[in-house]
Amino acid sequence: QVQVVESGGGLVQPGGSLRLSCAASGIDSSFRNMGWHRQGPGNERSTVAQIMNDGGQYYADSVKGRFTISRDNAKNTVTLQMTNLKPEDTAVYLCHVVFGDRIYWGQGTQVTVSQ
Repeated sequence: QVQVVESGGGLVQPGGSLRLSCAASGIDSSFRNMGWHRQGPGNERSTVAQIMNDGGQYYADSVKGRFTISRDNAKNTVTLQMTNLKPEDTAVYLCHVVFGDRIYWGQGTQVTVSQ
């Protein structure tokens, strides 16, 4: 079955950087897209960044120029490099993969940006 596992969250000061990783097992190179969402306290889940099977990328306006998504097709992993982090980036970050006609989610990893 498909499993999605995130890693790399933590506590960072404003202006700092973090790197999140997501590994998907049980899929092959035909996945449609992989990406990251986040859900902050009292907020709805929102898309942060996605990378399509053809390499196309999408970023939320709030993270453009600060976050970079990349993938390793051979390993079925996707990475989110986050720089110049702000307190409003504090959230649980969840990885997703669209494979076949289903979307699969990881459990999430906490990112906290605070002094």
